[in-house]
Amino acid sequence: MADYHFSPRRSLGRTGFIATRLGIGGLADPNVPIEDCIATVRRAMDAGLNVIDTAPGDQDGCSEEIVGRAMDGRRQGMFVIDKIDHPDQPVAPQIDASLQRMRMEMVDLFVFHDVSTMSGWHALTARAGGMHQLEQCVMTGKVRFMGISSHHPKVLKAAVDSGLCDVVMFPVGPFVDARYITEVLPAARKHNVGTVGFKVFGAGKLLGDTTGYGRPLSGRPRGTVSAGGSAEAEPSLRRLSVEQCLNYTLTCDPDVALLGMSFPNEQDAAFAATNAFTSLNEARMDAIRLLAREAIEGKGDCWWNP
Repeated sequence: MADYHFSPRRSLGRTGFIATRLGIGGLADPNVPIEDCIATVRRAMDAGLNVIDTAPGDQDGCSEEIVGRAMDGRRQGMFVIDKIDHPDQPVAPQIDASLQRMRMEMVDLFVFHDVSTMSGWHALTARAGGMHQLEQCVMTGKVRFMGISSHHPKVLKAAVDSGLCDVVMFPVGPFVDARYITEVLPAARKHNVGTVGFKVFGAGKLLGDTTGYGRPLSGRPRGTVSAGGSAEAEPSLRRLSVEQCLNYTLTCDPDVALLGMSFPNEQDAAFAATNAFTSLNEARMDAIRLLAREAIEGKGDCWWNP
């Protein structure tokens, strides 16, 4: 690995945690031995990245196990994010199960996963709803901060304005609903709510011929960058580069840009692009948005855009 080292940059909203510009996304690939996944996480930690995300639904808890084992002996100075996958079920038992899988006593941030309808948000904030239950877990010391992840700008705006969320997670990339960037990011900054951006690469659609997360298009070669360095067929559709996607997202400037980076070569590409980053002007941003619209065409539903 090239000598990349990223230093903490700024506070993740009102959490007070000084986060690095890049965060480590969940790594749970059933085709990769778990020891290799753990080593990949630690490789990112060695480069200085200090925010890591997981979820119980990622490969049936395997992602949480990977994070827990990677954190063994290295927990200090790391900000761990986990999810509550079932907002309609009691919250405390879900948190207890996640902590058990990770072999941790406390996680920094739990967010309700994919709260993407206003009815879902209203249910969470109802009396004795999920947000109230999560607040009780904060009081007992199992979690320090709370929030949501969402694929809907209207829900996110309501969450930010409510004062109930310390951090919100949402898409920030070249192909996302403009409201994430023009409305949600400014509102979060105004209210000192932390922002963690994902879908930087459009679930991989912007980098290769896939319907998302490595699933190949029917009748087309994969042509993705997510193959651990192995040779693949050349892509048949337009693609963006890692540099274009990251430059766009970093110019939008969420507190943290969360990347999967499942293989060392993916990490190196992301690290190099971030190390060379300079903010883009509006003309370059427009050009990348146009390329992204072309690159996403014919690759299936973009579920993160309402």
